[in-house]
Amino acid sequence: MDRYAAVPSRLCLLAVAMLVASAGCMGNPFKTAASSPAAGVVPPAVEVPGAPPVVNQAAPALPYAPPPTTASYGSAVDAAALLDASRQQNQLLEEEVVALREQLASTSRQLATALRTAPAVPSPTPTTADRVTSGGDVMQSALSQLQLDDLPTRFDGSVVRVEIPADRLFETGQASLVPGAPAVLSMAAGEIERVYPGHYVGIEGHLDASPLQGNGELSPHALSAARAEAVLTFLTERTPLKDSQLFLVAHGSNHPVVSNATAAGRERNRRIELVIYPELAPR
Repeated sequence: MDRYAAVPSRLCLLAVAMLVASAGCMGNPFKTAASSPAAGVVPPAVEVPGAPPVVNQAAPALPYAPPPTTASYGSAVDAAALLDASRQQNQLLEEEVVALREQLASTSRQLATALRTAPAVPSPTPTTADRVTSGGDVMQSALSQLQLDDLPTRFDGSVVRVEIPADRLFETGQASLVPGAPAVLSMAAGEIERVYPGHYVGIEGHLDASPLQGNGELSPHALSAARAEAVLTFLTERTPLKDSQLFLVAHGSNHPVVSNATAAGRERNRRIELVIYPELAPR
């Protein structure tokens, strides 16, 4: 009975021995796991016989980020001082602007007083060139208002020229007006007085270069002067034009308007020109 009772005890001891042997092969089940190395820590290198030595490399360092800073008390004091100085400068500028406005107003009042009390300065007398230039513009702009039927007109410098063919006023080589001449001269004088009232009007006599026919006693200048005088007499006696605004000039054949090489050219050169000037005649 005692021999069989000791059998279980031996069996228990055998089981414990087998369990211990099994734990030695697979590791100690009662041993806690080793903690893993910390981040950034490199474990020591293990040298293997016959292999080149292994050099431990440190983990790459993280970039340094400075901690956020806040304005110091000294910076705040400096900013307040700058703001105060800027306010003072703005105030000074405003005061200067006010002073300048007051000075400008005072100067304006003084200038107005001086202008009221200053004697009148006469306007400068226009020169001859000024009168010619301004008068010429007026003369040219009014030229289109003349209604002279078929009489040629042109603007020449500062004067207006009205051409009357000599054949409509005189017989060949004569200085007496033909019956149709009064109508032509009256129409021309009326238009001149309407468009250019009171202006000086020159009466110019012109001839062509042909020898005179029908009156061998007169020279070209004498004949052109006699014709101009006949027109002057008619205008002063039969038209609104006044003697004080008329004068005559005898050119003979010295100023042809076209060439005398053709019959038509010679016919046009025999003419009376009524020359209207920009100046006004005294009343």
